[in-house]
Amino acid sequence: MTRNTALRETMPVPDTIAGRSIVLVGLMGAGKTSIGRRLAARLGLPFRDADQEIELAAGCTIPEVFARYGEQAFRDGERRVIRRLLAGDPMVIAYGGGAFMDPRTRETTRDEAVSIWLRCTLPTLVRRVAGRDNRPLLMGRDREDTLRQLMDVRYPIYAEADVIVDCGDEPPDHTTSTVMQALSDWKPARRLHVMLASTSYDVVIGDNLLARAGALLAPKLPQKRAVVVTDRTVAGLHLPALLDGLAQTGFSTSSVTIKSGEASKNLDTYMDVVDQLLEARVERRTAVIALGGGIVGDLAGFAAATTLRGLPFVQIPTTLLSQVDSSVGGKTGVNTRHGKNLVGAFHQPRMVLADTGTLATLPPRELGAGYAEIVKAGLIGDAAFFAWCEQHGPGVIAGDREAQAEAIRRACAFKAQVVGDDEHEEKPNDGRALLNLGHTFGHALEAEYGYDGGLLHGEGVAVGLGLAFRLSARLGLCPQADAERVVAHVAATGLPAELGMLNRRFSAETLIAHMRRDKKMRDGALHFVLARGIGQAFTSSDVPHEAVLDLLRDEGCAP
Repeated sequence: MTRNTALRETMPVPDTIAGRSIVLVGLMGAGKTSIGRRLAARLGLPFRDADQEIELAAGCTIPEVFARYGEQAFRDGERRVIRRLLAGDPMVIAYGGGAFMDPRTRETTRDEAVSIWLRCTLPTLVRRVAGRDNRPLLMGRDREDTLRQLMDVRYPIYAEADVIVDCGDEPPDHTTSTVMQALSDWKPARRLHVMLASTSYDVVIGDNLLARAGALLAPKLPQKRAVVVTDRTVAGLHLPALLDGLAQTGFSTSSVTIKSGEASKNLDTYMDVVDQLLEARVERRTAVIALGGGIVGDLAGFAAATTLRGLPFVQIPTTLLSQVDSSVGGKTGVNTRHGKNLVGAFHQPRMVLADTGTLATLPPRELGAGYAEIVKAGLIGDAAFFAWCEQHGPGVIAGDREAQAEAIRRACAFKAQVVGDDEHEEKPNDGRALLNLGHTFGHALEAEYGYDGGLLHGEGVAVGLGLAFRLSARLGLCPQADAERVVAHVAATGLPAELGMLNRRFSAETLIAHMRRDKKMRDGALHFVLARGIGQAFTSSDVPHEAVLDLLRDEGCAP
């Protein structure tokens, strides 16, 4: 096979884009029409040039439309033509240079097609448009200056395209092959829509989302200005990639960095973050982006909820725990000397970006801590998901990206369903409170450790899951076999599943005292989430004190 033959080799439409049109965007001279025709031929799809379709609809050339009716009338007609094309069967469409600038056209394109930006340098574009006298925006103007001005305005918007392909002076067949390879490699991120009474937002799950942050957030935020709140550890790992991804679409950004660790989740740090937001002269439309784990998300969210009585908020969780738990649901807050998360607010994000690529920087212990919250979702109300966890859990912790993405999606879907039914945790029974399975025990253990990092939140929850099921079995609510199945699976993943695995001596009465200071107390009574079996959790406020005490003692606690 010769090189030229290989370049022209056809391929089936990738499964990831089956049923969707392919749209090419870029400035005049980018090669949208020539590449579009070749791409359509190789994929076996029809090709349409949006400018030609507009001329057919108008009955005159585009320069004549501009001259007779003006640019606004042209843009209105362009939008209608594109909407008609996208509503039909899949095809390859070359947009005019200004078409993608229309917000409504971009929205329709996101819904109906896969967009590809053919990105060219200024010298390349200047050479390609030389001698072209039929471009309304170039008539009577210096080509280089005009193209430079268009690049400044349009390139940040073109960067919202799904795929970006850099084009130089290569032959069209070579560029077409590059586009085809980019389409073959492209994988759409998983999206989960969270619907609440007060608002709705998407959780986007996938790899390399930090680099795509600007493209994903631009349609969702009222202003292309944001302050990123992160901690020192995450800043060194991921902040440059996020800032670059935001800059690609024209965001103006600054950052606030706090110390890493649970000790920073307090009122003093919160006030420092608020002061820095105000010093940055944020406006009511300026977004706060939380980049980090649950500590950063809770703290930044609380600052966003209260600064100027509420700023747009985005969660970009970088730990498995925060991706499946704290980033979804709108709970924000800080700790006090009286307990965990006792001061805070409900403040829903505009979007959650769960970049699975950030998980590669986590130690296995952190991945395990996040996995506890994934398992919890199956134990509460989805026995089939727990069975999936038993099969795929090791892969999630070992770094299997596909397993991680699917686990995050399913865990977030379950939490979104619960939160949608009880956004502000107002239902006393079997609402959002169900998400506290294992947490009454887990928070007591965290308090005993003093939130010093000796016990991670997810590790406390892991032990708590086993204790909650063993308490349920002790009370005759669920089979003992289910309790042992839970403990066995948690232990098999490397998480602590029993108190004895923590290698520390606890006092039963002291742990119960911590439970009584927990925010889940109601009318002076402890509330536990118990289970009638795997996937059958419920809340209870009438658990005998003696039953909890006996369980803890049998698990090795001192009286």
